[in-house]
Amino acid sequence: MNLSNIYSRAGVGIEAPLVTIETHLSNGLPGLSIVGLPEAAVRESKDRVRSALMNANLEFPSRRTTINLAPADLPKDGCRFDLPIALGILSASGQIPQAKLDNYEFIGELALSGELRPIYGVLPVALEAKRAGRTLVLPRKNAEEAALAGGEQLVADHLLDVVSHLIGQQTMNFNEPVSQAVVSPDAPDLSDVKGQYAAKRALEIAAGGKHNLLFIGPPGTGKTMLASRLSGILPELTDDEAVDCAAIASISGKSMHPGNWKLRPFRVPHHTASAVALIGGGSNPRPGEVSLAHHGVLFLDELPEFVKNHIK
Repeated sequence: MNLSNIYSRAGVGIEAPLVTIETHLSNGLPGLSIVGLPEAAVRESKDRVRSALMNANLEFPSRRTTINLAPADLPKDGCRFDLPIALGILSASGQIPQAKLDNYEFIGELALSGELRPIYGVLPVALEAKRAGRTLVLPRKNAEEAALAGGEQLVADHLLDVVSHLIGQQTMNFNEPVSQAVVSPDAPDLSDVKGQYAAKRALEIAAGGKHNLLFIGPPGTGKTMLASRLSGILPELTDDEAVDCAAIASISGKSMHPGNWKLRPFRVPHHTASAVALIGGGSNPRPGEVSLAHHGVLFLDELPEFVKNHIK
């Protein structure tokens, strides 16, 4: 069969819509074309995939190869499609069976040697794969973050590990779930503060009622120290809230360790921060400080120094 379908996921904010990599081999001059609104990094994947397959002693077919990233109207960016594109070529050329691919989703960047490299935003991908009831195959360096989502996940270090698993030569290891002993939060709280009884009472009231709080005083009176304790006395994040915060951190390229993923975020933007840094956006939209403080504390130190239009 000269046609194959591989499942993967794109990254659109904290969502990870399904992308089907359709690969077709036909007669004609050898060449590889990728369609379906690929960005530059996706278009360049054909060179990475070719080298990875050849260096892994796998056959790169000398035929006309067309790869469609469906749905075609959804922009695709990043290097996350390298692994599914390589597997699509192998399946279409008969080197791995198509029947075993329907229950998997694949994500990961390929080095020229065939080694799997980590990607940004793996947590939303793992969450959606779990909801879809498929097993996610991902690089080992993404395993710790993806384990926060739960579900069945297989981790691999090299393209050959995935191929050997699919053809039945060897079995990849399942990702280890996050144990409850690891996720207990340990944040600074008011036990570290000596005196400041009125300020501590104000913090307790603000935490209990989820109120905003304004500290006024000269430098050195402990405003920043007190504000940094607020996230520690707020109620612990629920599982759903923790997943929301971890997904936002994931797409921002920030590391999320299982030991602190249930801690409420505490963000302290500088007063010279731009509107994009505070609110989010840009040519390649990314979350700003307001989004990164979701379910947590946003501390605007030196509030009068912020640009007025940025904090309206």
